[in-house]
Amino acid sequence: MSVGILLLTHEAMGDALIATARHILGRVPLALEAQAIPPGSDVDAALRDAAARARRLDAGDGVLVLTDVYGATPSNIAQKLPELGLDVRRVSGLNLPMLLRTLNYPEQTLAELAQTAANGGRAGIVEHA
Repeated sequence: MSVGILLLTHEAMGDALIATARHILGRVPLALEAQAIPPGSDVDAALRDAAARARRLDAGDGVLVLTDVYGATPSNIAQKLPELGLDVRRVSGLNLPMLLRTLNYPEQTLAELAQTAANGGRAGIVEHA
């Protein structure tokens, strides 16, 4: 078994990140899906959709939910998933380095993968003079 990954993002950012990850890695070793949350979305409907996706992605080891902006609608929806009885961990600040790092450790537990995602996201941000 392995952890599933759900990207909850504004617009189609998640789909673009998945396509880029597939291009770079060649194959994606974990169950991975994106859900776009456009402006003006029905939050209850988006939550139901996210819950259904998380259930589909969960092969028994839980689901890592990566969101683009902490405190925004996709993150707020992810925050509600555990209240529905889902085994999820949420990491916000999604970027391509975070996703790539996560996909490179398919053997990790949900808690380990959440930490790997956070570390990968931070490590992928570098300031140059």
